[in-house]
Amino acid sequence: MSHESHIKFILTIILSIMLSWLSHAQTPTPATYGISMHGQPMFGTADSLKLTHVNPAAPKGGTITQTFTGTFDSLNPYIVKGTAATFIRGNVVESLMARAMDEPFTLYGLIAQSVEMADDRSAITFNIHPQARFSDGAPITTRDVDASFNFLKTKGRPNYRSSFQKVETVEVLSDTSIRFAFPNAKDRELPLILGLMPVFPKTVVNSGALDGTTLAPFVASGPYVVAQVKPGQQLILQKNPKYWGANLQINQGLYNFDTLRIDYYRDNLAAFETFKAGRADVRYEEDATRWRTGYQFDAALRGEVVTRELIAGTPRPMNALVFNTRRAPFDNIHMRRAMVHLFNFEWMNANLFGNAFTRTTSFFEGSELSSIGVPVSLSEQPLLAGADIPTDVLAGTRTPAPMDISGKDRAQWTLARKALELAGYVFENAQVMNTTTRQPLTFEMVLTSREQEKNALAFQTMLQQFGILAQVRMVDSAQFERRRQNFEFDMMPFTYASSLSPGNEQVFRWASKNAHNKGSFNLAGVQSPHVDAAIAAMLSAQSRPEFVEAVHALDRLLIAGSYVVPLYTAKGLWLAHWQHIGLPARTPLLGFMPEAMWAKRE
Repeated sequence: MSHESHIKFILTIILSIMLSWLSHAQTPTPATYGISMHGQPMFGTADSLKLTHVNPAAPKGGTITQTFTGTFDSLNPYIVKGTAATFIRGNVVESLMARAMDEPFTLYGLIAQSVEMADDRSAITFNIHPQARFSDGAPITTRDVDASFNFLKTKGRPNYRSSFQKVETVEVLSDTSIRFAFPNAKDRELPLILGLMPVFPKTVVNSGALDGTTLAPFVASGPYVVAQVKPGQQLILQKNPKYWGANLQINQGLYNFDTLRIDYYRDNLAAFETFKAGRADVRYEEDATRWRTGYQFDAALRGEVVTRELIAGTPRPMNALVFNTRRAPFDNIHMRRAMVHLFNFEWMNANLFGNAFTRTTSFFEGSELSSIGVPVSLSEQPLLAGADIPTDVLAGTRTPAPMDISGKDRAQWTLARKALELAGYVFENAQVMNTTTRQPLTFEMVLTSREQEKNALAFQTMLQQFGILAQVRMVDSAQFERRRQNFEFDMMPFTYASSLSPGNEQVFRWASKNAHNKGSFNLAGVQSPHVDAAIAAMLSAQSRPEFVEAVHALDRLLIAGSYVVPLYTAKGLWLAHWQHIGLPARTPLLGFMPEAMWAKRE
């Protein structure tokens, strides 16, 4: 090749590269109204959005009073410190985008009118709605979004810090456009997690008002503002008459009451009596016995109170007693397996709950994400290789064996005895003793409500019959929360709720890096490279089938690890309300929406 030909060849390559770059630069990612975890959103534009699980003609106005068992010492649910009041998220503080309740995981525009997401999900740009305003009338700009991001990344709850640390660059492109880039995150859910980011005024963030617990109302952009606070007793939210998003399609049929009143009670029975007396409008029941027999009071018999069981399409929650594997005796898997064998669900269900429940096995019970009934697939096998997984879990046939309703079950006791021997314990003088220390086996269950106490006392009796001393310690809700956040417990009740699109919250619950991260929901202290790999596979899955199989692998690993004693589940949400409260005719895929209720007009 001649010198001239060589130069021409190089110039041709350079020109080709430049044209390719120019073509790419002139073809920006198109702005869209919605984004989905897998597949495409159901609606392409705000004008086409039609919600069939709300009443768009719901009358506005009135007051709704609800009760909550517990207490609060802060209005700030975005940090670890304190016990935050309920109903702040969504009602007072909004996120960039809103979740679609009839799709597994789809977001539509709210504060962000539209988004531009890279095809490989390595970056996302949010375009702020020109009408978006805080409650004081100030426009929401990308400076507020940037300040909110940095606050949550450095001082927010561990779930925010964990996800937002993956963002490498933030570019404020203009007052209305902000771009987040994360080319090395390998997390396809991260753009949606950013879409759910709450937004605060930059001035509030910079003032330090959100750095700690606070009972001082702060400015935000939601449909309500905090009107009255009685610490630990009452929270009253008032509708903002100038709420900027009142006419958005995504908000149709929502936020119908002028006033939300939440009364706090230390005792659930007192909250129930308040509802019976008509001083609360709505009640979410958790006690099966009360649900079966307690709603026969005069007003209910007259038809003035309505009871409903609302069925969602999401996995049923894993209601469980959680082992703290960070310390003895539950740092031993054989010990944990023995405890599972000793829990007699059949006796509890028959004697305490009138057979209202079914036993939970999977962490994604009753959905396509559950591994129960599904043999291990080829794509799961690399994720499970080398893990200690029983054959029935691999086969998808794991079901807790029905136990003798008398309270004693020879077959399960035999299995428990063998597991305890593997854990280093023997039976002497009708007690389970440690073979090395000769000390009896004992541990503590920490709880905070009468419903939890009912379960704990029943389990305590089962263990006592076997020769194990379990102590039951009732604490107030504030102390319970502190002990949960600091992992100061042997066993503790917890409910793991899941969606049809589990994602980064699974990192927060099960990942090794969160085992000692105070405030995380990895209560069990799971530290398993197999679990970490399954979560990573789930987050990187590009198709729904690939995603489902990764979740199956995670489910098998959690079941096999015996990190909890599974308790029970109901088919749906038990809801009671007075007749003057209106509810939509249909429950959406992701479950009941309190913000869709309204006050009926006479």
